[in-house]
Amino acid sequence: MSLSARRAEVIRVFERYLIEVVERYDFCPWARLSRQGGELAVEVVWGTPTVETWVAACQQLLARPETRVAMVIAPELSIGPNALHGLRAEVAACVPSAGVADFHPEATIDLTTPARLVPFIRRSPDPLLQLVPFSLLDQVRATPPSAQLAQQAQILGGRAAPLRQDAATRIAAANHATVSADPADVARTLDAIAADRSTSYARVGITSSR
Repeated sequence: MSLSARRAEVIRVFERYLIEVVERYDFCPWARLSRQGGELAVEVVWGTPTVETWVAACQQLLARPETRVAMVIAPELSIGPNALHGLRAEVAACVPSAGVADFHPEATIDLTTPARLVPFIRRSPDPLLQLVPFSLLDQVRATPPSAQLAQQAQILGGRAAPLRQDAATRIAAANHATVSADPADVARTLDAIAADRSTSYARVGITSSR
């Protein structure tokens, strides 16, 4: 199978997670706006990418003027959650223009607090890093922003924006309530996507340890 066909399959599975989990359960109210507005940029890195490879992919996506959210996916990477979090720190140090968050497929559910639930919500099909340009926050500070822009910058960028500074806390609490109401339903959706990933990757020849 060609590299382009394999890349397309990775992105298809990722978009299932984005649409069927993040958007369906409203984990991030502005995810749909970014995707449908063409402001979501996605790249795939193969094998066991070096930090330099991650950084190059991140910088390439962030260089696009329309990018508000960038996702770099590593479908063949065998890495634990803690190691991925450490990798995130290394990449973030090299990309000071954006906030960086890590998503990992092995996250387990923990409903103890909204904060402890975050890794489960970020249980993406493959290890990935999400980046949001800090320039969004600069725009918010420079001009009177719309509520939507300020909230999107805060939630996706992981930094406090001047408008509605408690939005991140409220959304984390709302996500906790959503999952707590029917955790099995969310888990079934994630499991279905993981099963699709396993079958489809084998079909197109994507090497994976999972």
